[in-house]
Amino acid sequence: MVRRNLGPSTRSVYICLACLSVALHLILAFFCLAVLQTACVLPKHHPVSSSSSKLSISSGNDTFHKLNATRLPVVIGAEKKVVNQVVKIDSKLEALYLHPLYNLPGPELLEDDWLLRVKTNEDARDTDNGGDDKEEGIDSDSRWQSASQEEGYDKVSWSSNADTHPPWLRFHLGITRWRLYNRKDSALAKLTHYLATQHILGAVQKSGGTQLKLLISFPNYGQALLKPMKQSRDAETDVNLFYFSDFERHNAEISAFHLDRLLGFNRIPPVVGRLINITREIREITTDRKLSRTFFTSPAGNVCFYGQCEYYCSTEHPLCGQPHSLEASLAAMLPDLSLAPRRSWRSPWRRSYSRTKLAQWEKDPAYCDTVKQTPPYNHGTRLVDVIDMAILDFLMSNMDRHHYETFEKFGNDTFLLHLDNGRAFGRHSQDEISILAPLQQCCRIRRSTLLRLRLLSLPDFRLSDVMRESLAQDPLAAVAPLLAEPHLNALDRRLGTVLQVVKICQEEHDDVVFNDLGAYKGE
Repeated sequence: MVRRNLGPSTRSVYICLACLSVALHLILAFFCLAVLQTACVLPKHHPVSSSSSKLSISSGNDTFHKLNATRLPVVIGAEKKVVNQVVKIDSKLEALYLHPLYNLPGPELLEDDWLLRVKTNEDARDTDNGGDDKEEGIDSDSRWQSASQEEGYDKVSWSSNADTHPPWLRFHLGITRWRLYNRKDSALAKLTHYLATQHILGAVQKSGGTQLKLLISFPNYGQALLKPMKQSRDAETDVNLFYFSDFERHNAEISAFHLDRLLGFNRIPPVVGRLINITREIREITTDRKLSRTFFTSPAGNVCFYGQCEYYCSTEHPLCGQPHSLEASLAAMLPDLSLAPRRSWRSPWRRSYSRTKLAQWEKDPAYCDTVKQTPPYNHGTRLVDVIDMAILDFLMSNMDRHHYETFEKFGNDTFLLHLDNGRAFGRHSQDEISILAPLQQCCRIRRSTLLRLRLLSLPDFRLSDVMRESLAQDPLAAVAPLLAEPHLNALDRRLGTVLQVVKICQEEHDDVVFNDLGAYKGE
């Protein structure tokens, strides 16, 4: 009887113990599997094809796949095996510059494709033998040494080694037929830092133009073009002012450089912001008597000056420090005209600069047909170059593009210089669609430009976001944002307008896109 009563209870205990054992084994199995997945399983190695890192563009809706993580090639050991490694990128700007559209291979550079080159030993000997007074040719160890005895200038000594060159000279020697600078060149960061921090040795007024600007000299023989702050950064241009009467803004020059770089053009000389001490860095060192006579102290105790120019150079429009400090933009100077002559071209879509008259392009919708038959717009890339410039100007609302320049050495087969952008970013509440006349009338656009514009319209690369991040790198951003938020929002709005104009062109014409990418498979 006892054995019969204990039997069922014993079996129940055994069953419970068995279930508990199974449950513990299952928990242990799940735990081991999780550990193996996170720490023990090695990633598979896959070769990276030429198109593996490219983001595709949907031809149906013209949108890109979102970039949540970028795959970067990693070199491992001496075998140089390439692995797809997923790298999380929190910076939209960094992700943008890693995109294939911003890392396209350029044309192979020939000797004649460089604007300036350091004279070789053979060139020096040929030059020496050509004159009556023969001098010993330089060798690989020869150095150029300054002969200037002016007080304050460095006693520099440069050789053919780029490491001996100051940042401004490296910038000059890096100019090619196809671009003003290489965005990935480490010398660019050194140049902007140099402009923002270098000791100022001299300041004089620069002739030409309608508003005040100064030519700044540095101890290492470099120079920069200074444009002072004339109005607050969030001030909007008076609607009653004509475009040719508008102020030139220092933050517009800085912002134009950043926008031009974000569009992948690289055609504006590097510009940085800087706080200038009016007294110590201009008034006390200038040798320009006309400039020095315009300094005064305001009733508020601030040091002011106004210089001499056509517009806004009077006591009614002074440039005043607080009490000595004044914001300004400093732009890297291009090589001297004696070394690298430039040709100035009248823009086909130049405005009349009249209060009553209209330019021909404003009256003739078929105006582009005439332009297309006129050299140098009848062949090569000059026409799409001008349209690139028009897109840049529309995005930043610059109506003051009457001329553009090129380096004479390269003839007509070269890029355009996007100079003098001080009247940009004047109005954020109004979009001047007439600036897009070259695009609207010609219905032509570079393929690379169009793809970058579409990329910048996506949330992951939104133009206003990358512009804000890029401007934050400027020294003056520590004082206040260089562009007010309404200006940044206007960039996105205007970008949408550009893409809409292109869409209309594509609906009406077959040959809208100028293919400058060859066999690029990004779409």
